[in-house]
Amino acid sequence: MKFETLAIDNGIILAEAGLAPEPDWFDPEYWRARDAGETLGRGRGEAISVGASGEWVLRHYRRGGFPAHLLEDGYLWLGLERTRPVRELRLLAILHERGVPVPRPVAVRVVRLGGVYRGDLISVRIRGAVTLAECAPSLDAGRWRDIGNAIGCFHRLGGWHADLNAHNLLLAPSGAWLVDLDRGRLVIPGCRAQSRNLGRLRRSLARLALLPACTPGWLALLEAWRQTRTGGGA
Repeated sequence: MKFETLAIDNGIILAEAGLAPEPDWFDPEYWRARDAGETLGRGRGEAISVGASGEWVLRHYRRGGFPAHLLEDGYLWLGLERTRPVRELRLLAILHERGVPVPRPVAVRVVRLGGVYRGDLISVRIRGAVTLAECAPSLDAGRWRDIGNAIGCFHRLGGWHADLNAHNLLLAPSGAWLVDLDRGRLVIPGCRAQSRNLGRLRRSLARLALLPACTPGWLALLEAWRQTRTGGGA
């Protein structure tokens, strides 16, 4: 994917080539005034639907945990390519081109105020999607295998997720998708860090009281993940 840079007041927009982005695209109130701006998430990862027909998702970068009490959405400026929005855009672009089920990135905005920046990301919306946290109890073994295949494909092609949990896995008619790759990166396929992604996901299911009821589904996910990660699955 090719991206073009647009200079704005105190910052930069990096967008898909030929898109001609506007700074207003990153303002939720701009979309709400146009009967868009549906909230799609909650908490730190809250996102809203934007675009002429809600075909995109806008997410503002916010801190979690204790740092959020000090600097909710500000990050230390170390150069444009080291900002979290740009790094996530680059990662999504690489993985999308490799056929990994992640959203296609559209644009990012980085606004700098001295040594601090704030950022936003727009990506393509996955239509008809619900989170694993919302639908896990109703899933059959085939849908759990879809999730395992998606994670296995992600890992086989070098992906590592910083916070793989039940809210960052989407189920849609088009399949299973991984979202919110903030702080994710490319690693050596098969490394221990990738396996720890699964441990984090399992703990997330446990915290949501979805285990042990979903244990058969979890086992189906693991089997599909192992097969796809090694190239033997879908």
